[in-house]
Amino acid sequence: MFNNIVEQAAVLQLKNDINAGNLAPSMLFYGPGNSGKGSAALELSRILSCEKDASWKCACASCGQHRYLQHEDLLLLGKKQFAAEINAGYNAYTRSSGAKPLFIRSLRKLLMRFSPVLMEDDPKLSKISSSLQSLDEMLNEFIFKPEEISDNGAIDKICKNLVKEALAVDEEGTGDLIPVGHIRKAAYWCRLAPNGKRKTLVIENAQNMRDESRNSLLKLLEEPPKDVSIVLTAQRREALIPTILSRLRPYRFLKRSAEGEREVLRRVFQVTETESAKEKSGDLIGGYLDSFLPQSTEKLNMLAAWFIVSLARITAFSIKNKNMVIPGFLIALGERCAPAAENSGFERTVKSAVLVKTVLKNGNFNDDSFSRFLKQTLDLVCAAAREEKNPQFNMIIDIFRKYVNEAATSVEVLNQSAELAFEALVFNLKTELIKGCRYG
Repeated sequence: MFNNIVEQAAVLQLKNDINAGNLAPSMLFYGPGNSGKGSAALELSRILSCEKDASWKCACASCGQHRYLQHEDLLLLGKKQFAAEINAGYNAYTRSSGAKPLFIRSLRKLLMRFSPVLMEDDPKLSKISSSLQSLDEMLNEFIFKPEEISDNGAIDKICKNLVKEALAVDEEGTGDLIPVGHIRKAAYWCRLAPNGKRKTLVIENAQNMRDESRNSLLKLLEEPPKDVSIVLTAQRREALIPTILSRLRPYRFLKRSAEGEREVLRRVFQVTETESAKEKSGDLIGGYLDSFLPQSTEKLNMLAAWFIVSLARITAFSIKNKNMVIPGFLIALGERCAPAAENSGFERTVKSAVLVKTVLKNGNFNDDSFSRFLKQTLDLVCAAAREEKNPQFNMIIDIFRKYVNEAATSVEVLNQSAELAFEALVFNLKTELIKGCRYG
């Protein structure tokens, strides 16, 4: 059991609870990104449904369906980054046919976000129904009819089409916030009898809920059906509200050692020993996955830093023109982000129009990169506040958090374009920062 989860003590705790018949009905897997939380949740679902010995290569029908994430007793929801994993899965498959399940699972994780269980009557579904159907048909052909594909060129063509169709679906996205409708439909699904031994509901990034979604989930957690296991994942335990936390048994996933991460790269993503040795220190798995994104985290970080520095400079310029004193904390904000901003290579500006044009041109906000850019921006502001330890920075954090969240909601919930949302963000931040500097 859990042989595919490298270097995580949490799975030993899970094994002990399963063997002792002491598994909680609702659980929280929490820890840093790329620590195996999602994989462990999916493996738990397979184990609980297994009709034999629960080994990874078990030949029972249930395990066969779970290996390709096709079991009707598994429901998966919550926002994730799919483009990197799909491209990495495809790359691994081109290196070794043994990585075929990895590639298939990366595609199935995306498709499951658009399950009819969750998306029934959702207007977004009509926009991408043809793409979903095409992706599902191609994937079934790839899984079940390999004997009809006679040459590697044909296989490669199918794989490239799968990736292309999947990324088109992913661009439409499901939003970072988990809709209350998804939670309600998942709760109804949980109360239906399982097709096999047991159902599993997995909610990834469970911290991304509004109050109505949390309240709906809380009702499910208060009276979980007897034949259902519920697993929530989050990076930080504290990101969930106490009333939900009190109903979950926590399992902590830790950041792996460098060698543990290299083992994941070798075993899962087919990265060679030589390539693995060249990986830099830090988040090796995250860095590898980032390399498959249109916009790497490093590039978005530099762009976010340049945005903050430029905004601080524009605000300071406006304050000076009003014969006001430029506050020290505004200067400190720009100075803290200046080194990363200089690495971006973009020219300095004191014009809002140039700022907007530069960020939109270089941000390539066609996928989830706008959400990632917003997160990087807020993280940089919060980091500057921690380093400065200036109480007046609390005002800046509040201003950024308010309008960054508004921009994210505009795009992810209200389907506004990233361009309009960003223009509004710049205007609102500049206006509120000037006001804050005047009265702060």
